[in-house]
Amino acid sequence: MMKNERFENTEQKPDVIAGRNPVSEAVRSNRPIDKILVAKGEKSGAIVGILAKARDKKIPVKEVDRTKLDYVSGGATHQGIVAFAAAKDYSTVDDILEYAESKGEAPFVVVLDEVEDPHNLGAIIRTAECAGVHGIIIPKRRSAGLSYTVAKASAGAIEYMRVARVTNIAVTLDELKEKGVWVYGADMDGTDYDECDFSGACAIVIGNEGKGISRLVREKCDVIASLPMKGQINSLNASVAAGILMYKAMKNR
Repeated sequence: MMKNERFENTEQKPDVIAGRNPVSEAVRSNRPIDKILVAKGEKSGAIVGILAKARDKKIPVKEVDRTKLDYVSGGATHQGIVAFAAAKDYSTVDDILEYAESKGEAPFVVVLDEVEDPHNLGAIIRTAECAGVHGIIIPKRRSAGLSYTVAKASAGAIEYMRVARVTNIAVTLDELKEKGVWVYGADMDGTDYDECDFSGACAIVIGNEGKGISRLVREKCDVIASLPMKGQINSLNASVAAGILMYKAMKNR
């Protein structure tokens, strides 16, 4: 197979910014950026400068092989650096709480602990919008962001849902609890979800597709809500579990 043959039919996604000047301008202009990928061993002055500005703005940076950059940029000239821009501006946790207050409702929040599949994030945003959720909180690292794929999977709901990115989920849960929000974690070996009362201010925590909720985040939950399992496997898809709990909460509310 020719070196670039596997890339010839790919298309650069709308959320991908490839090349030193385009990425530099995106960072400088404060465009929302989910993450930056840079070629391993890349030490050119221009890229070093871009990465310094990115880190100042708390943009996640990851070193990858050049073949990865070739793939994600659809074969476009990337010069060793690619950025993933958000399809929509991020909100803050305060924005979410203020929105709930403006509607005269107790906060209804979904917190995602390292949900990495963009299709899952998009599906969760779609269901959350239908279920009356005021906002979704995701971590800045090890998580899907508001990419083109997420926007497409949300079927337009991304335009109406406030999504906040935070540095530390565990700390954010403490801050929510200080404001009277009751935290429910979706995990095994807890209270049957049907016995849980989500009628007040609540945050539903959904864990990573493979690992579930991290130990520290689980310890921050007030209640562990479990879904009954009658089959041979012991877990549900993250977006399905989130949907069941969101609609239970909507019914309680």
